[in-house]
Amino acid sequence: MRDRGKVSSWHEMERPSVSVLLPVRDAAATLESCLWSLQRQSLERIEVVAVNDGSRDGSDRLLDRWAAEDGRIRVLHQAADGLVAALNLGLARCSAPLVARMDADDVSHPHRLELQAAYLEKHRDVGVVSCLVQHFPRRGVGEGFRIYEAWLNSLRDHEQMERERFIESPLAHPSAMVRRDGLVDAGGYHDRGWPEDYDLWLRLFEAGVRFAKVGKPLFFWREHGRRLTRRDPRYAPAAFLRCKAHYLSRGPLAAAGRVVVWGAGRTGRMLSKCLVDQEGVAIEAFIDIDPDKIGRRARGRPIEPPERLGALLTPRTKVLAAVGSRGARQLIRSRLDALGLTEGVDYWCVA
Repeated sequence: MRDRGKVSSWHEMERPSVSVLLPVRDAAATLESCLWSLQRQSLERIEVVAVNDGSRDGSDRLLDRWAAEDGRIRVLHQAADGLVAALNLGLARCSAPLVARMDADDVSHPHRLELQAAYLEKHRDVGVVSCLVQHFPRRGVGEGFRIYEAWLNSLRDHEQMERERFIESPLAHPSAMVRRDGLVDAGGYHDRGWPEDYDLWLRLFEAGVRFAKVGKPLFFWREHGRRLTRRDPRYAPAAFLRCKAHYLSRGPLAAAGRVVVWGAGRTGRMLSKCLVDQEGVAIEAFIDIDPDKIGRRARGRPIEPPERLGALLTPRTKVLAAVGSRGARQLIRSRLDALGLTEGVDYWCVA
C-alpha cells in the first residue's frame, strides 16, 4: 500500500507470479482508482507493466510518481502508437508466467489476481481464466450493456463460451488472465481493423486453448462516454462482423457443403456480405419468418420460410443464426434442435 512507504520491487524479492498488463492513454481521471485496486491485491508477488501510449493529460507523470513509490510498477513510454502496439510492447516486458489484463478506467476486486492465479495453478489444462463482471456506476449503465453483462456472466465454462463465441466476445478482455507462453505462441495482439481482444479469443479457441471463469464478480467495468468501444471504428458492429466472418470461414465453414443464413434482416445481410465479399464463402439461401421477405432474394439467393430449411439440409450443411432481435436466438435454436441439428457442429448463433 502507498501508506507503508516505498514497496520493494520483485528484483529485491521473489520473481512475480503475475504480470498485470496495463495500457494507458489519457486516463488521469480514473487511473489512480485502477492503481489503488492493484496495490490492494491479496496476491503481493505481482508486477504492473504500465504502457503510457502518448498521454497528454498528465497520465505519464502520474504513472511515474506511482512507480517511484511502488517498485512493482514498471512504466514504459511510447509515442501515441495505439492500443495494439502498447499491448505488444507491454507483453514483451512481462516477466511472470501469467499475464492479467487491466484497463486504466476499471477496478479489480482485492482477491481477483489471487483467485485467478490459483485457478490456473489447479487447472493446468486451462489457458485463459476470466471472472464475473459488473458495470459501474449502475445509474449510468444502459440497457444494452446490462443485457451484455448478464449474457457474459451466464457463460461460466469452456463449452458455453466456445459455443457462443460468434455471438459476441464471451469474456471481458480486461477481466482475463492468460498464460504468457500461450499468448506469445499465438502471436500476441494483431491489428486487423477489428477488435484486437475478440480476434485474440477467436484465435485461441481455434488453437484449442481452454477457457474458464471464476464464478465470482472480481472485475468492475467502468461505463463512460470515452470508452474505446463507443468511439473507435474497430469496435463498431461492422468490424465485429468482419472478424466473425474471417474466423467462421476458416473454422466452422471451412468444410461446409452449403451455408444457410437464418436472418435476411440487417445483421444477416451484413454478415453474408462479409462472408461472400471478404472470405469467398458461398451462401445457399436465407431463412426468414417475415412474409414480406419470403420469396424475395438477398445477395442473389432465395429467402425461404423456416419450413423449407429441412429440404436444404445435407450432411455438410452449416446454418448461421443471424437475427439480433431479443428472444429470437432461443426460438431459432428450438427450431434447429427440432430438426436434429447440433449447435457448435451443424449450426452457430452469430447474433
